[in-house]
Amino acid sequence: MTKPTEIFLNEQKIEPPKESIADLMRKVIALLGEDPEREGLRKTPERFEKAMKFLTSGYHQNLDNVLNGATFSVHYDEMVVVKDIEFFSLCEHHLLPFFGKAHVAYLPSKRVLGLSKIARLVNMYARRLQIQERMTSQIADAISEKISPEGVGVIIEARHLCMQMRGVEKQHGQAVTSAMVGSFRHNKQTRDEFLSLVRNRRA
Repeated sequence: MTKPTEIFLNEQKIEPPKESIADLMRKVIALLGEDPEREGLRKTPERFEKAMKFLTSGYHQNLDNVLNGATFSVHYDEMVVVKDIEFFSLCEHHLLPFFGKAHVAYLPSKRVLGLSKIARLVNMYARRLQIQERMTSQIADAISEKISPEGVGVIIEARHLCMQMRGVEKQHGQAVTSAMVGSFRHNKQTRDEFLSLVRNRRA
């Protein structure tokens, strides 16, 4: 049995399970009717544990660590847009992947974010058990909290394997969610500018 690591949820330590993820996955493989000791599966539980810890590593991050002080006082009042941010996440209902692109924009008030931090912010929320709607709002709320801009817009386009591999089995379906805060919600011109920039892939 591999030694369980310390687990923190919302910065509070919780007691680790007596069995590791690998131990439990070995049982799952057996319950599926396979032999977890055959050559091709012998190391699969450990690989699965390693993969799951990476794919849910966002639970061990917080906004301050991800942004790492990369907010700057700058006199800039035009829209900042970072689009086509690729991400992979896990649907909390079936633990199957959903993946796609996030488009993030904000209108600065007094501070701006380092551009790479926006992508890191998307990754932090994507690397959790998620639903697309919540993830969209979390990204917008985080930017609002940290730099108090005039407004924030987030659009996420994603394909869900829980819909493509099972259930309705529609391979070309795509979900689109949005969160509009401040001027992006109340000012049609601002919102339309953002939507136009997202739609123009060559911009």
